[in-house]
Amino acid sequence: MAEDLENQENDKIIPINIDEQMRTAYIDYSMSVIVSRALPDVRDGLKPVHRRVLYGMQDLGVGAGKPYKKSARIVGEVLGKYHPHGDSSVYMTMVRMAQPWSLRYMMVDGQGNYGSVDGDSPAAMRYTEARFQKIAEEMLADINKDTVDFQNNFDDSLQEPTVLPARVPNLLVNGSSGIAVGMATNMAPHNLTEVINATINFIDNREITIAELMKFIKAPDFPTGAIIYGYSGVQEAFETGRGRIVMRAKAEIETIKDREVIIVTEIPYQVNKAMMIERTAELIGEKKIEGISNIKDESNKDGIRIVYEIKRDANASIVLNNLFKQTALQTSFSVNNIALVNGRPQLLNLKDLIHHFVEHRHDVVIRRTRFELAEAEKRAHILEGLLIALDHIEEVIKLIRASSTPEEARTGLMEKFGLSDIQARAILDMTLRRLTGLERDKIKEEYAELMKTIEWLKSVLADEGLRMKIIKDELTEILEKYGDERRTTIIHSADDMSMEDFIEDEEVVITISHEGYIKRTPASEYRIQGRGGKGSKGSNSRNEDFIEHLLVATNHNYMLFFTEAGRCFWLRVYEIPEGTRQSKGRALQNIINIPKEEKVKAYIKVKNLKDQEYLENNFIIMCTKKGTIKKTSLEAYSRPRVNGINAININEGDQLLEASLTTGSSEIVMALRSGRAIRFNESTVRPMGRTATGVRGVTLGHDKDEVVGMIAVDSSDATILVVSEKGYGKRTDIEDYRVTNRGGKGVKTINVTDKTGELVAIKNVTDADDLMIINKSGIVIRIAVSELRVMGRATQGVRLISLKGNDEIASVARIDHEDEEEVEEQLEGEENPDGETTNETSTEE
Repeated sequence: MAEDLENQENDKIIPINIDEQMRTAYIDYSMSVIVSRALPDVRDGLKPVHRRVLYGMQDLGVGAGKPYKKSARIVGEVLGKYHPHGDSSVYMTMVRMAQPWSLRYMMVDGQGNYGSVDGDSPAAMRYTEARFQKIAEEMLADINKDTVDFQNNFDDSLQEPTVLPARVPNLLVNGSSGIAVGMATNMAPHNLTEVINATINFIDNREITIAELMKFIKAPDFPTGAIIYGYSGVQEAFETGRGRIVMRAKAEIETIKDREVIIVTEIPYQVNKAMMIERTAELIGEKKIEGISNIKDESNKDGIRIVYEIKRDANASIVLNNLFKQTALQTSFSVNNIALVNGRPQLLNLKDLIHHFVEHRHDVVIRRTRFELAEAEKRAHILEGLLIALDHIEEVIKLIRASSTPEEARTGLMEKFGLSDIQARAILDMTLRRLTGLERDKIKEEYAELMKTIEWLKSVLADEGLRMKIIKDELTEILEKYGDERRTTIIHSADDMSMEDFIEDEEVVITISHEGYIKRTPASEYRIQGRGGKGSKGSNSRNEDFIEHLLVATNHNYMLFFTEAGRCFWLRVYEIPEGTRQSKGRALQNIINIPKEEKVKAYIKVKNLKDQEYLENNFIIMCTKKGTIKKTSLEAYSRPRVNGINAININEGDQLLEASLTTGSSEIVMALRSGRAIRFNESTVRPMGRTATGVRGVTLGHDKDEVVGMIAVDSSDATILVVSEKGYGKRTDIEDYRVTNRGGKGVKTINVTDKTGELVAIKNVTDADDLMIINKSGIVIRIAVSELRVMGRATQGVRLISLKGNDEIASVARIDHEDEEEVEEQLEGEENPDGETTNETSTEE
């Protein structure tokens, strides 16, 4: 007996493979998530929860013109009938369909607090109310005409639609996003006008290419407006179904009370405004973003307005670029067009999406026409019976009066007049007023109209072209009702096209002051002045600052900046802030990412970085304080990077002193503090790579000795000027310096004594130059070079300035004599169409 019981127990235990069981269970779960939760249907663009909310709202009768109903009531309806999940999932779905910043074309018209773009939560559903937006009714139009399949709800008590008829191409216009198991979708919203125009053109020409469709649908169109920056991602997304679209806030730089401000009026889609501002404030606190003194959020019901106040010495456009780079003012939208096609997830391109929508509408039109035809034929059948009865009314009345029961009357009518059951019942239900002449005429008219309708409906079912025309007409109607303008603008980024395409290559004058302030001025401003004038004031610089470098260039040229740490930075000439002749310019540190502690030592103008021949035949020669010299082909600097590159490897305790652009055949002269100078041909220095340290240019006289300057001379009529720290200086012909081997000790250039002090500067000068001498005490003196006579090499020179007490010369700058006139001469003497000028390179002490 016990054995039998044991066998019975064992019969109930079914051994299974756990691996197999887990696999099946997980696949079932993931399929359920994919098909009935996370992915939209390609036909109506809705996930089941959205579809149920809309269908439930229609059940409740909250149409666009009807009174609002409490959200809690709508949620209860949807939960109880169709969606057996959490109430918050239903409520938040409805809320999102009512937020103007979430959906491009809202489906729900909400009343009450529905949250904000700052991420504030909506009020609880007992406080808010809702009804349909007009466009939502278009999604459900004709649903009662057997246009779509229905299925049982969760408890088989009701029927719910598997898809909506959707007159609106909802998936394209509103997009969708969802995370399933092993896949996700992220579809961008588009403009209804553009989508409908593209769809109509697709119907007319099924062979249309994606490129042709893109003439109608330019790019996604986000509800928050803003800017799409760069087009390559859009193109990729349309063509393949995947792509990364860069979005930027709409920002303007304005001047309010002589302070620059950045005003943001539109932010990228799905960006939380409050969190973005908070994060920006953190970055400012961490010194990762500089140049902003205050952020104010002045947004109100009329729209977004965020104001970034810029510090006086900062460049607003650089701050803005930094904000784009580091904050959510620039974000990207990764398109991943995965939707359910016949219940299976598929990656779809733009044409696929339009094609599936058109197929769905075609299916809806066929089913609707069949339904209407069946209804019309039913009605015609009844009317035919009524007309027969009216033609034989006396006999009909007689038959009915003679019958003892309605059943008998019905059978009698069917037998006598050959009527169907339905027709006989209709005659028996007929009211006496139908016997009046007017009513009889109405029946005849209705029957004639019905016959026309039936004929039309049959012709629709027989002709696909006619069905397509109906789809186009309905789309045109939707377009007229709901079509609007684009909100998101498209700007081509640097990747798409060169900035040069927008900037005229005009001639400009670049001025750089001793303190490092830079500006560009159109050359035409200098040409206005009449010849023979003294020249107007060149710049209104502070603290006795003066213009040290003046270069003539064109907008498409490049400027190279070399810092004492041996790094090279670039700037297109058109990127240098424009200023008038009187303006101070902008601090270089605020324009390019040069570390604050590094001083710029050399400014070099380069024609372009594309011409291979030019790059290979020009060189940058650099020298360091410890006497190292290095020559690198210009080609090594032809790929600009935002954060600069290493131009020379600097040994510890050394620093870059000068850099010059040469043609490969210049004479190099280097001078030492100890009063010696060396002259050699640059051909003795072989070109090296960017990361090399260089070779010995000169041997230092003693441990404390150092190089004070290097010049590259192309012509033999140049004179060399040397200045010592106690105010002595002299000009000497370059031919007085004999050519020696590179790396030697050089020859005496000035007789260094206690009276003269050590050498502080060497400059290549002509009579057209002036000298600016800056003393350690801060005094600045200007001397015309033409007043200094040329003398021998080994003399101690003449006193240039008288120094008081222990004062010494700090630095010497060569500047053009009367800046403006010099520029005029340069501009007039310029015949080279490439924009080459006499003042090719220039360096700062």
